[in-house]
Amino acid sequence: MLNKPVLVESLLVFTMVLSVHAVVWDRFSWCAVALAVQAFYVQFKWDRLLQLGGAVFQFRGAANSGLLPASMVIPLLGVVMKERCRAAGIVYFERFGIVVASTGMLLALFLSVLAVGITKPVPTNTCILTGIAGSVIIYTMKHSLTVSEVIEVLEVLLIFVYLSMILLYLLPRCFTPGEALLVLGGVSFVLNQLIKRSLNVVEGRGDPIDFFLLVAVVGVVLLGLFFTVLFIFMDSGTWISSMFFHMMTAVLGLGVIMPWLYRLIQRNPLFWLLQFLFQTQTRLYLLVYWTFLAASACGVVFYQNAKRSSESKKHQASTIIRKYFHFIVVATYVPGLIYDRQLLYVAAVLCLAVFIFLEYVRYFRIKPFGQTLRHLLSLFLDERDSGPLILTHIYLLLGMSLPVWLFPRSCAPKGTLPGAGALVPYSGVLAVGVGDTIASVFGSTMGEIKWPGTKKTFEGTMTAIFAQIIAVALILIFDSSVNLNSSYAWILASVSLVSLLEAYTTQIDNLLLPLYLQIMLMA
Repeated sequence: MLNKPVLVESLLVFTMVLSVHAVVWDRFSWCAVALAVQAFYVQFKWDRLLQLGGAVFQFRGAANSGLLPASMVIPLLGVVMKERCRAAGIVYFERFGIVVASTGMLLALFLSVLAVGITKPVPTNTCILTGIAGSVIIYTMKHSLTVSEVIEVLEVLLIFVYLSMILLYLLPRCFTPGEALLVLGGVSFVLNQLIKRSLNVVEGRGDPIDFFLLVAVVGVVLLGLFFTVLFIFMDSGTWISSMFFHMMTAVLGLGVIMPWLYRLIQRNPLFWLLQFLFQTQTRLYLLVYWTFLAASACGVVFYQNAKRSSESKKHQASTIIRKYFHFIVVATYVPGLIYDRQLLYVAAVLCLAVFIFLEYVRYFRIKPFGQTLRHLLSLFLDERDSGPLILTHIYLLLGMSLPVWLFPRSCAPKGTLPGAGALVPYSGVLAVGVGDTIASVFGSTMGEIKWPGTKKTFEGTMTAIFAQIIAVALILIFDSSVNLNSSYAWILASVSLVSLLEAYTTQIDNLLLPLYLQIMLMA
């Protein structure tokens, strides 16, 4: 049987699914509800497989499968994007939203079928539910998608299958099934979009910063796959291997990634980037300010490690210390959101590429910094970093950046959406930077009443909701582009549901919470 926290988590997800579709009910709503019901039942099977060690791959321990909350994210994002672009009259991105929703449903259905297929004995009732949900989804796709869109959805599914087989084998205990669905599904979709746009380049069409994101994500993933396979046959910790790593990184970057980006944006990527970064005086001020904050974050890391060396080898950073980085990230993102969102978009992409590259250096023990990074970052590990990779800082960056990257700029002619949608780019700041941080700090220091079945406290959750409401009020004061149009009740309900989800979920909250808050605000 599912335990109480999982039941409450599922109830919260169902509430958000029904809330969104109460606003944007259409033929995809039936698919989403059917998908949610079957994902809830299949979650039983995945959790049992994880407990008995019967899953095909090794998944992250100390967490449930997370299939239901993860299964609904991509479909709901597609549905709300479709509705926003339909209201704006942008047909191309309305169709794009339909493709995103259909792709998310098919990926989630595939993961459900996989769990049902490897469960012994075969669960008859769950098979029937999965079959019904699959029939509803396929019937709706048949009457909603063109032939080219169906091919696109199947391409993403094929990439997802192969990428999952490779990465889940090479990186055991790094993901739960739900986290794998979100991360690998997102990477598969990005890779397919990059291939599609590379084959259909039209000069002057498309925003260069969008291409920059696609090429950067695919580039670092391909770089990691290349070196993972290579270092199966070589010792990555030697100087010769390290020199080869740096040389091949330069070759792949300058010989593959840069020409690829040049083909898409039709100009020299380095010159374009330098011109973009230093285009205005405001951007120069923001870059100097962000450099200072980055140096402060490095200072915290070095100081805490020096403290560990002087006190005890077993010293670990406390929850409050780890939340320093959340405060630094909030201080980084808020000025960017207010003064220059395009610069923040590009800077977040660059930061993601640097974070992933440094994780490769740490993981492969690349000289001269690999072992040093292992020592420095080991201080900040928690129970979620049970695999060979340290991903929590990357998840934090993704959680703050995804609302900025996924914001439908083409469907917001004035640069912002009406009503609660104006807060969409701030979803990461509100859910992770403010809500999760305040909940952890106040819950761990002053919390006494625990939510049933969890370590989270009632005081922490209530304080988080209150802090996010104050943050919304401050955004209204300092960001003149935000006009909520009296949608305060919806904002309060959205913040409350996401804060309660933070209390009950065992998934990576830095990744899950901003996406759900973005979905609720866009609806």
